[in-house]
Amino acid sequence: MTTTEIHGHEVIALIRALPAPLEREALVQLIDEHFGNAARFCTCSASDMTSSALVAFFVERGKLISSGGQLLFNPGRSCSH
Repeated sequence: MTTTEIHGHEVIALIRALPAPLEREALVQLIDEHFGNAARFCTCSASDMTSSALVAFFVERGKLISSGGQLLFNPGRSCSH
């Protein structure tokens, strides 16, 4: 069975559309609800990630920053492609 990975850009678009930042666990839950619990994600440099691993990847890369326990999108770390 072939599984199509969802690109991280789609998740960033979802995060940017949120009316307010979320705690990490709530963000992972939202991603799972939106894309499905079995979804796997990829980026330009990584693949086969769970939603939790993708959020950790975004934090590590500075695409999401923590403020008061909430994760915020960092527009200064946005891809241009």
